[in-house]
Amino acid sequence: MRICILGWGSLIWDVRPEFDAHHRKWQFDGPTLKLEFSRVSESRHGALTLVIDPAHGARCRIAYAESTRKNPDDAICDLRSREGTVLRHIGAMFLDGSRLQGGSEDTLNAIRIWGQEKKFDVVVWTNLPANFQEKTGMPFSVDAACTYLQGLSAEGKARAAEYVWRAPDFIESPLRQHLQGEPWFPPAP
Repeated sequence: MRICILGWGSLIWDVRPEFDAHHRKWQFDGPTLKLEFSRVSESRHGALTLVIDPAHGARCRIAYAESTRKNPDDAICDLRSREGTVLRHIGAMFLDGSRLQGGSEDTLNAIRIWGQEKKFDVVVWTNLPANFQEKTGMPFSVDAACTYLQGLSAEGKARAAEYVWRAPDFIESPLRQHLQGEPWFPPAP
C-alpha cells in the first residue's frame, strides 16, 4: 500500500524526529491547492500559519513525502500527533473510494486527480481550518493580516517572520507576496 503525506509549511522545515522517521524525502511535485497564512497559531505565539484556504488562498503546487507506514491509520496518527491536533483536522483520502475525511470539493478533486496519477492508495494532509476572523474579529484580507501582525508581541512577531520566511519557495500567497515587498513593521514616526 502506497501512502503519502502532503506538506507545505513547517512539516517540511521544522525537524521532528518522531514524525520524520516515518516518511521518505520530501518531493516538490504534489497537487496544486489554495493556501494562505490565514490561521492564528496559539503554539507559535499568534503567528499566522499556512492552511488550505479555498476562500483566500492562492494556488500553490505543494510537497509530499511517501510514508514508510503500511497501515494508513498509523500514517494518519503520525500526522495528527505531529500537528498536535484532533483527528477531524486531518484529511485522508483512500483512492479506492472507501474512506474520505476533510476538504472542500476543489481541494478533494485536486488531491484525487493527483493521487491517481501518482498511483497512491492513500493521501493524508493537515486540514486545520482558517481561523483568522474567529480569532481577530476581522475578516481576512492582506491589510487586516498586516495590521494583526503589527500588533503581535515581540515573540509573536519573531515567530511570524520565521514561519513566513521559512515557508518553501513554492508558497506564493497574496500575504507572503505583500510581506516580501513591504516592511513588516514601519519605523515609528
